[in-house]
Amino acid sequence: MIPSERLKGIEAFVCSADAGSFTAAGARLNLTNSAVSKSVARLEARLGSRLFERTTRKLALTDVGAAFYETCVRVLGDLADAEAVLASHRSEIVGRLKVDVPIAFGRMQAMPLLLAFAERHPNVRPNITFTDRKIDIVEEGVDVAIRIGASEPWPDNLGHRYLGSERVIRCAAPAYLARRGTPASVDDLEAFDCILYGRGDGSTINWRFARDGGRVEDRPMTGRIVLGSAEAQVETVKAGFGIAQLATWLIKAELASGELVEILPDLATVGLPLHLVWPRRKQLTPKVDALLELLTQGLRIE
Repeated sequence: MIPSERLKGIEAFVCSADAGSFTAAGARLNLTNSAVSKSVARLEARLGSRLFERTTRKLALTDVGAAFYETCVRVLGDLADAEAVLASHRSEIVGRLKVDVPIAFGRMQAMPLLLAFAERHPNVRPNITFTDRKIDIVEEGVDVAIRIGASEPWPDNLGHRYLGSERVIRCAAPAYLARRGTPASVDDLEAFDCILYGRGDGSTINWRFARDGGRVEDRPMTGRIVLGSAEAQVETVKAGFGIAQLATWLIKAELASGELVEILPDLATVGLPLHLVWPRRKQLTPKVDALLELLTQGLRIE
């Protein structure tokens, strides 16, 4: 068991950091300035570290204090969530909910579902972050993350659910093909304008082509335009500037409307896998269970 002594002073410390002074923290906590100051001082003595730089004008967190503050905020948030779950008898979905999504996929595919979830459950407080970088889901307090191309094996402390893999195709606007013709082979593509995806280091993503026997050929392409955004690629191809390799989830509506057309369909390949990921310790909370169910139904790739 965790000794109750370890929890003493934490609320006073966090409130003082948020308010900027012991006096303001005392007003929020309905305590005297002296009571808050002594509570924080006892906490510092127990930890053996100074948490605040004290001046006559305001409080400022030390480096140690700032790190401890981040941990305390997460702990108090988890306690608040646990109390909310118990208070609702596991029937009402309440509390803060941090969700991390890839930038383009999150905006185009996940946001409509997340907004529908927020409308259905008005007592949930969503905090949605958009990142394409790898993050520590547990360390950053994420409840549910959507990952494209995440590597396995997964750590034991994370739950995960495979939703399928994207399909990667070549496509162009009908007007561009009417003007330039339609390539009939991979080699023909060299004579066309290719719209490539570029990384921050200046390199570009190879194009992948299905071959006989289940093989996949990776081929570097020469591009007329290189873009660091998949959404910008879509707009550029729609504008008739050339041919791009894109995941079908990016252009589902454009393919359905005929605004873009697939070329060399026999050479399409399976792309990156899509996963839901969450801390296992949070799976039993109603809000996480409900969101996992919604995202599984809404994002599954058949």
